[in-house]
Amino acid sequence: MSKLLQSSLLSPRTRYQLLATIIVNISTFSHGVGIGWLSPTLAKIQSSDSPLSFQLTIDEISWLGSMLGLGGLCGNFTIGFLLERMGRKFCIYLLAVPYACLWILIYCASNVGFLYAARFLCGFTGGAGYLVVPIYISEVANSDIRGALTSMVMLSANLGILVGYILSTYLAYHVVPFLAIILPIAHFTANLLLPETAPYLLKQSRLLAAEASFKYYQNQRDDLEYNSKAEFEELRLAVDAQQASNTTALTYKDLITKPALKAFAGAFILLSGYEFGGIFSFVNYMSDIFKATGVLLDVNTWTIIIGVVQIVGVYTSTIFVDIIGRRILMLISTLGVGLGCIAFGFFTYYAQIYDLQHLNWLPLVLMVAIIYVGNVGISGIFFVVLVELFPAKIRSVGTSISVVLLSILVFVTLKLFPLLLHHFGISATMWFSASASLLTFVYFLLFLPETKGKSMITD
Repeated sequence: MSKLLQSSLLSPRTRYQLLATIIVNISTFSHGVGIGWLSPTLAKIQSSDSPLSFQLTIDEISWLGSMLGLGGLCGNFTIGFLLERMGRKFCIYLLAVPYACLWILIYCASNVGFLYAARFLCGFTGGAGYLVVPIYISEVANSDIRGALTSMVMLSANLGILVGYILSTYLAYHVVPFLAIILPIAHFTANLLLPETAPYLLKQSRLLAAEASFKYYQNQRDDLEYNSKAEFEELRLAVDAQQASNTTALTYKDLITKPALKAFAGAFILLSGYEFGGIFSFVNYMSDIFKATGVLLDVNTWTIIIGVVQIVGVYTSTIFVDIIGRRILMLISTLGVGLGCIAFGFFTYYAQIYDLQHLNWLPLVLMVAIIYVGNVGISGIFFVVLVELFPAKIRSVGTSISVVLLSILVFVTLKLFPLLLHHFGISATMWFSASASLLTFVYFLLFLPETKGKSMITD
């Protein structure tokens, strides 16, 4: 019974870990608002009563979407360089600056270049945040709740996407930046409460600060209890052992061992399935997807419904990720997305031949199913699985390489998606996404290991 209590997110021992997770995820929530802002705003600025003094071509729209990936790439390299040199807290503080700047650019936009720069900065906060935040959480969380806490990264992002959908749908273009700029201020202020992580401080040979950090995240005000002392000593020895094993510089040979190659293969399939499976592209271009179905509907309201479904999906993954494990959720997710995209493609194909207005509810139902199962696994626990795939010695490098590749794939898919819709139609685009998801399912079924409970310090 006590073990169940300790593993609860709300138990006294772990409540500060939950608090820290909520605070650092203000950045991912903010990033989500920036992503969600785009879809309804595209409809506004392409209409006859656009709030801006310029119009966008289909090519400019594709560039506007894909600048997110270029910004993410820059964020990856910046935080990757600073993460071990300046610490997790400094990198998390840094995220407030580009996020504040992007809303200033959106408010002042007088040509498409301002919007490009804003989306670039939105990508920067995402590329940086999705690298540092999961690492921070994994270092402060107990192993029995680490999956649930890390999955809150995507829960926060999806909640932000929903808020972005709502704000840009119902508020005037120039009102949204005034509200959204509150978020980086809140992010910076709230993070002042949190200490640096104990593993990072131990790597810097700051034993007293590391012990104080460990006590904080274990919610112990006085001297460490006996069990916690043993856990801290175990952590210290594990970090020392890791440091000792890393005294020789990491070489390419460490990256081509059998465990490393298996991890990179799994990470590549995970990245490809996430991006080419379409979940992230759907989120960015949801209003355009619903328009392309050819049925009469309230596009923006349906987009908001999808935003709610994302949150429910990720919340489901948060509940089950540490109960049934990562592998089963990933299999359910990739298979479900693949089958859902096939069905969506067939509906839109036959909607061009027959009058299917009496089934105008079906695209929403199908997209709800796709987004829900996508967020239960491939999207919701993406970063949980990505971090846990790699052996301890190359985890930092492997995760960094993977996140860089993710940003490149974000750029490619967001650049191509509107062009595919325009030139090949919605049906072919959905079938392409389905094939990517089903191939990912087959690989996961055969090769994806279960990583629930895996140590973040040792293999």
